[in-house]
Amino acid sequence: QVQLVESGGGVVQPGGSLRLSCAASGSIVSVNFMGWYRQAPGKQREMVATISRRGTTDYADSVKGRFTISRDNAKKTVYLQMNSLKPDDTAVYYCYTYIFNHYWGQGTQVTVSS
Repeated sequence: QVQLVESGGGVVQPGGSLRLSCAASGSIVSVNFMGWYRQAPGKQREMVATISRRGTTDYADSVKGRFTISRDNAKKTVYLQMNSLKPDDTAVYYCYTYIFNHYWGQGTQVTVSS
């Protein structure tokens, strides 16, 4: 079993920054693919950014140039640095990984509002 625990959400003004963290724990030696997804009210969950164990990244077009995903393999932790936040970034952000099964974190709320 794998547990994903997120932290770092909150309320920020447009143009501000936040950093999300997600730590994986459980009976695992290492974690390969990890990612961040988000779901805004009334919308489907969408991919924000993903990163492989080797560091290959992928981003949604809407966040390219503003968000950066990174990871610390020793800590089994993935991060999402979010800069130049916009009101459209408001959503619940979920951490995700796949280790013979799909695992999701509990979600952390990000609200961008003046």
